[in-house]
Amino acid sequence: MAYTTKAKTFHREAGQRRALIKSLARSLVLEERISTTEAKAKALRPFVERLVSYAKKNTLASRRLTVQKLGDQEAVKKLFSTIGPRYEKRAGGYTRIVKRSKRGSNDARKLAYISFV
Repeated sequence: MAYTTKAKTFHREAGQRRALIKSLARSLVLEERISTTEAKAKALRPFVERLVSYAKKNTLASRRLTVQKLGDQEAVKKLFSTIGPRYEKRAGGYTRIVKRSKRGSNDARKLAYISFV
């Protein structure tokens, strides 16, 4: 019996996929708005939303989980000091994906911005 995969593979192996999502998340936390493909933005959203939820709790355990998932101390510091407290009263939906009208230059990939609300 064939099973469908939950996540997009982006034609990469699992380690490369994790590194891609980690890198995109790090850039989003530090820059607060990045431009990427629509598929990558949709895959990035749940990962970043979970990190913001950890930052809202602001416990030692949540900080260690965030360091483990993000892998960058500078990004974790910004996440816990500025981004987490910003969404203290918000129940969810910390990111926004805005589709861009201009397509990719080499192929027909759909581009989008992902940013914090």
